Amino acid sequence: MAEQRLILDTGPFRVGVRSSDAALSETLNYFYRDSLCQDGPHFLDFDIRLTGARGVRRWLRPQVYFEVDGRRPFEPQPAENAFPSYEWGLNWCIATSAHRYLMLHAGSVAFGDSAMLLPGVPGSGKSTLSAALSLRGARLLSDEFGLLQPENLTLRAMPRGIPLKNTSIEAILEFHEAAQLGPTYPKTRKGRVRHLRPDADSLARQQTPAKPRWLVFPTYRASGEQMLQPLDQTEAFRQLAFNCFNYKLMGEVAFRAVAQLVREMDCYRFTYSRLDDAVECLSTLARVEPPTERPGR
Repeated sequence: MAEQRLILDTGPFRVGVRSSDAALSETLNYFYRDSLCQDGPHFLDFDIRLTGARGVRRWLRPQVYFEVDGRRPFEPQPAENAFPSYEWGLNWCIATSAHRYLMLHAGSVAFGDSAMLLPGVPGSGKSTLSAALSLRGARLLSDEFGLLQPENLTLRAMPRGIPLKNTSIEAILEFHEAAQLGPTYPKTRKGRVRHLRPDADSLARQQTPAKPRWLVFPTYRASGEQMLQPLDQTEAFRQLAFNCFNYKLMGEVAFRAVAQLVREMDCYRFTYSRLDDAVECLSTLARVEPPTERPGR
């Protein structure tokens, strides 16, 4: 297959993706069909290329390189992992350059025009919880990044495939058996991964920002009582600042933005085990009836 370039609108960013891998093109089309166009005279924030290794590696344990603007910042990955390599590589591009935003390590969903931020370290369950909320009607803003505009404290939407890892895959399928998941990648650097496709409404509204209203720090525990506890502003500030990728780099701007956020948001610590109960609890917190599943999922 000849190399093809696709242009992907991701909300705040326009990304060029070049590859001769037909499977990668098909997967991108599955996840982002309405946000893709063919090569053309576009300004790009990132120009990404996924290329196969040459020589004997082309045939023996094929590998793929992630390139951006002619650079290769990572070691090659197994060729079958081209899509997760693209997704994680794009995250790296954003994290290392998009410093006009305060970048929060958080999932984020919206109920109407109000956003719920779900910050957390890996293993906290934020991706699984973001996925479950989106499957029950909340608008997906983002999974990996909460992109906050410090000048007006609004969140930019960047709905992309949510990477579900290992047992989270089965948890989401048990929660919603018709969840639209992409291919299984059994041997990634994060274990077994499948991505949940963002719904059409979230993609269609990716240029619509939302105002942060609820700050919830989730912790998943396989067994235990579900608890939603108010969090004082001092501790909320400490935890949110810790979960910012570029807090130190932005300095006073970040300090003022985080301080204002915790003053304006309702802040909680949330421990959960069952997704159904967790979604019902957070939907009630957002002062809406527990939303029904979206048609067309």
